[in-house]
Amino acid sequence: MTLTEFLVLLAIAAICGSIGQALAGYDIGGCVVSIIVGFIGAWIGMWMAGKFGLPELFAIKVGGKTFPIIWSIIGSAVLTFIVALIRKGVSGPRRY
Repeated sequence: MTLTEFLVLLAIAAICGSIGQALAGYDIGGCVVSIIVGFIGAWIGMWMAGKFGLPELFAIKVGGKTFPIIWSIIGSAVLTFIVALIRKGVSGPRRY
């Protein structure tokens, strides 16, 4: 995998993580966190798809690696929702 392919993969993960956070209605962090959420979301999404026997809907192949777009977004939303529940449970509701 070349540097360009790696940067493209990071950009795709950041976009998927950002969309997942937007769907969950909670922002965990900035761009680096969106990349991490996108990659973890891809793993969670593919795990969920495997458990339910669902196919890989839309995937992009970059440098010989397949990145599942739809499952990454769904997994990112699930991850963000879980983190939001944990944060609100620990710290309580936000007061402005």
